[in-house]
Amino acid sequence: MSHSSLVKLRTGLEISQFGLGTATFGGLYTSITDEDAVSTVNTALSSGITYIDTAPHYGKGSGERRLAKALAGKSGFHLSTKIGRLLVPAVNSLDPDFADTDTNVVREFDYSADGVERSIRESLERLEMDYVDIVYIHDPDDPVYTEQSIKEAYPALEKMRDKGFIKAIGVGMNQSAVPTRFVNETDIDVVLIAGRYTLLDQGAAKDLLPAALARGVDIIAAGVLNSGILANPVAEATFDYAPASPEILRKVLRIKEIINSYGISLISAALQFPLRHPSVKAVLVGCRSSQEVIDNTDAFDVSIPEQAWEDLARSHLDS
Repeated sequence: MSHSSLVKLRTGLEISQFGLGTATFGGLYTSITDEDAVSTVNTALSSGITYIDTAPHYGKGSGERRLAKALAGKSGFHLSTKIGRLLVPAVNSLDPDFADTDTNVVREFDYSADGVERSIRESLERLEMDYVDIVYIHDPDDPVYTEQSIKEAYPALEKMRDKGFIKAIGVGMNQSAVPTRFVNETDIDVVLIAGRYTLLDQGAAKDLLPAALARGVDIIAAGVLNSGILANPVAEATFDYAPASPEILRKVLRIKEIINSYGISLISAALQFPLRHPSVKAVLVGCRSSQEVIDNTDAFDVSIPEQAWEDLARSHLDS
């Protein structure tokens, strides 16, 4: 398995099966510099990574602006961003999750047709792009937002696609039930599913993945380390952005024991696992430095024997 191998999505777009997530460019939990962002992107592109994801949510626009600086003058990449949170003027608006946030704006959920068009145009301005390859409807978890996204946001995205501002339409969420509705009720191209099809949590295998396979919808798996525990399963590890329970930690340590017996690291197995499902075309992994890109792609490229996966399956640890 190679991180730079290209996969073709149903729209004809070809992306690397290892994509670069850039929530870190908004200073997710820890601040980074513009130079960090540039070196991260440079290393990713030079290693053959061609897919990069961002969102207005990341640092309230600062993530997109940083990415624009990092991509200036470069080619050979495909980019996705998201709609659902408009950025409106404010004064001294801090953010506990993003250290490098824009303090002059606040987020407002908006899945209306007008909100979609405004969000895309503002993202393109921040990114200094004429178009983006994929736009995801981001986190329409509230039932009101779900209905509005299906009835208003999705048709608005179709119009933006017809105008040439985007090439593919997706939905990006941390749950599988609502994306499954999109797969069944719209002609969506791709789903970005975070944390619900991993070595530790395969909730999406019950609804989203079979629906996507039946309808020919592509899946990109994000959050494959479940917010850190599948990278470093220690007592203070987090699972789904909260302290991991003793039960979860024990399960991860057992997975680690099995995979380590083959001389394979836990992170290698975690990065590769989602791609074993035929509907999953790529994984999206957040990196905040050049070294993290190198470490994660090296881990992704490790060959894992089929016997190791079979042993995990027999132990009912990945089901």
